[in-house]
Amino acid sequence: MMACQLDTFLLLVLYMGELAKSRICRVIEMSRKRVLITDNDPNLVKSLTFVLNKEGYETDTAENGEEAIAKVRQSKPSLMFLDIMMPKKNGYEVCQELKSSPDFSDIYIIMLTAKGQEEDRVKALESKSDEFITKPFSPAEIVRRVHQILG
Repeated sequence: MMACQLDTFLLLVLYMGELAKSRICRVIEMSRKRVLITDNDPNLVKSLTFVLNKEGYETDTAENGEEAIAKVRQSKPSLMFLDIMMPKKNGYEVCQELKSSPDFSDIYIIMLTAKGQEEDRVKALESKSDEFITKPFSPAEIVRRVHQILG
């Protein structure tokens, strides 16, 4: 009887170890799926944060370019939504600074703008952004793109 209880106990310990390992792996995996939303429009920030959190992504926000750079240095995101027209530093400047740094050049940057003219797209590409999305956009489209990029 004692051996049976010991075997059961050992199986339980192994099982609990696997659960702990699974949770740790999920936390590590989700930390790689951090999204920084940088925009000075609080309604847009709230809506993007809501839909991305609902999908299981960890989000952080910044209201201006300088704050965005500080947040990137603090906890490097995998993906960044970056508004072009912001106070302190515009999106082009932030993008160029991050993409020119070996530590941050691999962050996937999607530029957001209310201006959809061709010259804006060209400037976004010249600043080395990965994508360009014109406002307004569908939250479902954003979620689909994030899933494609981060999995």
